[in-house]
Amino acid sequence: MMQLDFYGTLVAASLVLLLGRGLVTRVGFLRNYNIPEPVAGGLLVALALLVLRTFDIEVRFDTSLQTPLMLAFFATIGLSADFASLKKGGRVVGVFLLAVVGLLIVQNAMGIGLAKMLGLDPLMGLLTGSITLSGGHGTGAAWGTVFSEKYGLASASELAIASATFGLVLGGLIGGPVARLLIKRVQVPGCHPQETPRLPKGFEQPNKERSITPFSFIESLALIAVSLLAGNLLNSLLQGTALELPTFVCVLFVGVVLRNGLSALGLYQVFEREVSVLGNVSLSLFLAIALMSLKLWDLAALALPIFIILAAQALVMALFAIFVTFRVMGSNYDAAVLAAGHCGFGLGATPTAIANMQAVTQRYGPSQIAFLVVPMVGAFFIDIINVIVIKLYLALPFFAVA
Repeated sequence: MMQLDFYGTLVAASLVLLLGRGLVTRVGFLRNYNIPEPVAGGLLVALALLVLRTFDIEVRFDTSLQTPLMLAFFATIGLSADFASLKKGGRVVGVFLLAVVGLLIVQNAMGIGLAKMLGLDPLMGLLTGSITLSGGHGTGAAWGTVFSEKYGLASASELAIASATFGLVLGGLIGGPVARLLIKRVQVPGCHPQETPRLPKGFEQPNKERSITPFSFIESLALIAVSLLAGNLLNSLLQGTALELPTFVCVLFVGVVLRNGLSALGLYQVFEREVSVLGNVSLSLFLAIALMSLKLWDLAALALPIFIILAAQALVMALFAIFVTFRVMGSNYDAAVLAAGHCGFGLGATPTAIANMQAVTQRYGPSQIAFLVVPMVGAFFIDIINVIVIKLYLALPFFAVA
């Protein structure tokens, strides 16, 4: 077994991103279907490690940097959330939130229904529903423990982690193709010559050039650090209360308060372009580490019925994005980008959603509303609503505790 330390893992993650950039640049299929660069590189490395494991060679990474990078990304999302912009997009946020709630209900109904048809415990269906797909690894691990201790479901935590991992991979793979299919039906913004050109925001087109100074960089880094510290403290205070939320939601919330509080007091204006650079670096490295350290053999160990449920969930997500999300959001270019983002966090996580949308906007052009709506809904509202939906399903008669 080969164990890479912190520095070795950082080097490997950087190389994965360079590999992903090279693959997307040179492979037409990946480029045409808008596959995110970290997904392309990370998944290829994960497959290579799976092959090496058949020769009794295993490579392990130091993932201690993964959580701080994820939290830093959510801090930059919060620091980029301007209340004035959010007010403008209030109705769109509400409509998108309704679409998200609809998917949560469909995912759980699909999971439970297929589990019962395949002769499995309905709790397994719930675990392969919104708990792990829309909820991700953190929500899956938390509910897996509950199902093991309270409901006596064996290997619930392992099943939850494997299902969330499957969703993370599929969420990054189907978002681009879904957007490509939908964009064929709409007019891309660049095709309207009468429109006034608009500079894209940082998360929309992350490779756009930005002017940054050392001092401004330190200012932005300080804001992110304060968001991380205060967010973790807030999470500790809320532990065990009715208001308990995941750490990344607390960090995002602090970022929002910092951004708008400093602006309202006239003390400081957040340098959005710079914050987005730091956010995009954190996002890319987080996804690279998460994907290259995937243990695909854990997925291979899943029973065939679970594979059937998860594959069906991926198909349902794609169909839901095409026939529901795209239509209710206006059947336009922004709606296509939103559909790609919905595939990302509907099966995986908000960072995957952002990567999906970046892959689309890098090619077709910016979508300000998508990068306003998806981070707020995918990183904040969905966790609260998901808990409510899960508890409503657990109130059904066949989930009664023995």
